[in-house]
Amino acid sequence: MIGKQIKYLIAKELRLEMRNKYALGGILLYVVSTVFVSYLSFKKIVTPATWNALFWIIFLFASVNAIAKSFISETKGRLLYLYTLTSPQAVILSKIIYNSLLLTVLAALCLAVYSLFIGNIVQDMPLFMLTLLLGSFGFSSLLTMVSAIASKASNNFTLMAILSFPILIPLLIVLIKLSKNAIDGLEHWDMNFLMVLVFLNVIIIALSYLLFRYLWRD
Repeated sequence: MIGKQIKYLIAKELRLEMRNKYALGGILLYVVSTVFVSYLSFKKIVTPATWNALFWIIFLFASVNAIAKSFISETKGRLLYLYTLTSPQAVILSKIIYNSLLLTVLAALCLAVYSLFIGNIVQDMPLFMLTLLLGSFGFSSLLTMVSAIASKASNNFTLMAILSFPILIPLLIVLIKLSKNAIDGLEHWDMNFLMVLVFLNVIIIALSYLLFRYLWRD
């Protein structure tokens, strides 16, 4: 039952995204323009730490802009309609899954444009891609729940930015460490940090699944 609801809700999100192509185009333009401005400023970055930090800054702000509309853009009528037809668990899981797919595409585009203009110094690409995939999933899970909380208040976009950045710090610390290892091309993967990253994703999804129904009642 919940699987069918999730499938329907993901299809609904996709149709709405295709109907509002300007929003997706604006996010893509943000990524390209930010990377291009960075290229004009730095020309070429040879320091791994700087390359890594700048990449995650660009991807972080692009992710916040992409997911901010998850619940904030939903009308009261549409939310009431969903409330009568679907379970809260299906709503939050469908949002997380759809946003994860969106951020995965955004991450691939960000890496491609970043490599084109600034260069690619990553030596262990499989580790970097795995980190980027898990990071996209973590950002999606966390920011989707924050978007749901912020949608209940006025000035919701500002509130989302205030709430999201502090709680993203533990996830960012792990992502930066793993991506730095990928850039350096270490002989062995740091499985401890990978397990921590997977554990953080599981915890975020579990909390969203359990707590969203209480927020949904309001």
